[in-house]
Amino acid sequence: MATLLEDIKKQFDWITKAFKEDGMDLDYSIGSLMEIDRFVQKNTKDGQAIKGGRLAKNLGGVVFSVASYIGETIIKNAPNAKWITDDNDPQGEINIAVELEDGTMCWPAQRMIKRIQNGLEDGIYPYGHSLTAEFTKEQCDKSFWDIEKEVKPMEPKKPWWKF
Repeated sequence: MATLLEDIKKQFDWITKAFKEDGMDLDYSIGSLMEIDRFVQKNTKDGQAIKGGRLAKNLGGVVFSVASYIGETIIKNAPNAKWITDDNDPQGEINIAVELEDGTMCWPAQRMIKRIQNGLEDGIYPYGHSLTAEFTKEQCDKSFWDIEKEVKPMEPKKPWWKF
């Protein structure tokens, strides 16, 4: 059985390939976290996965995979940041954490769940940006707030037998 850390490494690689198939480039830059927000915006409505959307099946697995990418992106942009996992925790996939050099902790899977439930107010991009701004020196991209206007939730897919 694989450890959480081994699963994390597999999943952030898998999710970058899956997003690429949908025309979204995840390149481990902080700006790429906006693609995660666009993805959630398109596939959720009122805090729920849209039927027929990318989050409708295997929600927990997708959340873990996306959280693995979020955490790895933070690690790549914050020197000496590292994964904190507990293979004995029955909710280990939700409690995966990243510790920054100064001891600051963040929980990417929990943030992803909040993003789904609460919308842009718990956005992934501002979360990642605020955790890494002192290292990247990047200005916050205010176009993040346009996601709500640009990306509308997909329409639920109706079964073929319903007209």
